[in-house]
Amino acid sequence: MRRRWRSAGVLAALTLLFAASLPALAQDEPTTPVTVPALTDWTPASGSYGYGRSTRLVADGASERRVAGTLADDLRDAGHGAVPVVRGGARTGDIVIDVRPARTSLGAEGYELTAGKRLSVTAATETGAFYGTRTLLQLLAQGDRIPAGRTVDVPRYKERGVGVCACYIHISLPWLENLVREMAYHKLNQLLLELKVKSDAHPEANTWGYYTKDEIRGLVALGKRYHVEIIPEINSPGHMDPWIENRPDLQLTDSDGNKQPARLDITRPEALAYYTSLVDEYAQVFTSTSWHMGADEYMLGSDFAKYPQILKYAQDRYGPGATPQDAFIDFVNHVHAHAADKGRKLRIWNDGLTGANTVPVAAGTTVEHWLNVATKPSRLRSQGYPLMNAAYALYLVRGGFHSDTKGLYEQSWDPRSFEGEKLATAEGITGAKISLWPDNGRGETENEVAVALWPALRHLAQATWGDPHPDATYTGFTARGAAVGHAPGRRDLTRVPVADGSYTFRTQGRSFDAEVARTADGYATVRTADGCLEIRGGKLTLNVPLQPGVAATSQSCDAGNTLQRWQLEPAGGGFRLVNAITRMTVSVTDDGRLVQYPPDRCTPALWQLTR
Repeated sequence: MRRRWRSAGVLAALTLLFAASLPALAQDEPTTPVTVPALTDWTPASGSYGYGRSTRLVADGASERRVAGTLADDLRDAGHGAVPVVRGGARTGDIVIDVRPARTSLGAEGYELTAGKRLSVTAATETGAFYGTRTLLQLLAQGDRIPAGRTVDVPRYKERGVGVCACYIHISLPWLENLVREMAYHKLNQLLLELKVKSDAHPEANTWGYYTKDEIRGLVALGKRYHVEIIPEINSPGHMDPWIENRPDLQLTDSDGNKQPARLDITRPEALAYYTSLVDEYAQVFTSTSWHMGADEYMLGSDFAKYPQILKYAQDRYGPGATPQDAFIDFVNHVHAHAADKGRKLRIWNDGLTGANTVPVAAGTTVEHWLNVATKPSRLRSQGYPLMNAAYALYLVRGGFHSDTKGLYEQSWDPRSFEGEKLATAEGITGAKISLWPDNGRGETENEVAVALWPALRHLAQATWGDPHPDATYTGFTARGAAVGHAPGRRDLTRVPVADGSYTFRTQGRSFDAEVARTADGYATVRTADGCLEIRGGKLTLNVPLQPGVAATSQSCDAGNTLQRWQLEPAGGGFRLVNAITRMTVSVTDDGRLVQYPPDRCTPALWQLTR
């Protein structure tokens, strides 16, 4: 909770300190309030708006009251106290939310904010009004007084997003919830989630990494409240191993008779039926009007020549001049038709569009361009496909490549700059997004990823909403981010709920003594007399032991070993031990061994800690 400094001397010192920490902002835009994204314009006026104990949120219509209700919660979470939502006339100090559909010049997401004796947010839509309140929250994060003036703030691109692969390595729900809040705070509106929802229709596919349907319903509801569309993805026909590793009948077979657990056999109608049944099951929990089918890296590490049945399928369907890529496009188009029949628009990655196909991708398919291949963005645009920039330059890979945010900022990167080609205009470009991948799942913890993500997220928000280079230096831009801080309601996931020290861990059927020590990234090591508790053994997926039932044993302590990092999760008057990487909880077997299991597969041990 924010503390209120009341001493004039302290306030003056803080003012000088803050001014010194923001040299670029103070010199370049002395009268423009600081936000991320930066305001696209600002007309100053005399005086200021003062937020105080008598402030009310004035909202008459249903849309306005929904926005005001969310704002009231966020103001409370940010330490600004309880603010009533009322109808009727506004008075000095009030905040007025006004949705006027006739203000079409503001578009679907723009808003006008005017500060004076009272503060008003006006928009043509509920979403626009919501974004106006995000600006207000950022301004209040810097103090209860806002300079008088007016801004009309409208985004340049309609899709401003983040993509997260929780497809193999489970990412905790609180982390994803934090991401939704941070995205909304910075006016990002689209979250792509490649993940597994625990299936009722295909229980054989429920290997760990999944989320329950209720968990996803809750996340989608949060996204709806914060105007972040959450788009689901099941990658296909490649990278299908999370789904078909136990379905050899659906796996593609090469010319040597070897099954390919990651490749769906696109020549079989049963494969399409299986995939579309998953699409339908996801529709039970995701409300997005888009579906992402991946369609990348189908032949990663191989080539179509090893699968002659694919060429035969294509030629049987499209004639002797058809290519294996036509069979691939045929599968994409069948998924497109199924999605369209369910009221959803299809999205795919670009790398499967090599130009070797004679059959075109169905019109209206959004192509997300991440890799420089033969078919360039300009050609895709000329063919009429909506084009999103998901450049590799924007990637953050666990234990691998991290986007050079500073370099991109200094280059004034914007969504026209694709891998391999920069387009002269923004026509046909829907926007851009950051992508998070777990290629080395143990390479970084969630908390470490978050530290790397926030600067990149703020940069993308700036580059997709307004001027990609609002400050003369990157230092000035990062100071802007520091000024607005983090989203209200964001949970501190680096907090360890017990102090460092020696404890006895007790649960039914097992006890042991261990030294608990906080790690730099906000987890804990559990050091017994024999070493540090670690998950080790079993099948590795992306370098992570994701097999349920694998033992947690004491190993030689290694500060760099992320599998030795744990969350002590408060529950039922005790704590659960959750591995920071596998995200599975520790249970105790009948013979007293410590093993990991998904929390809904086996009752987690509830540990009592005594010093």
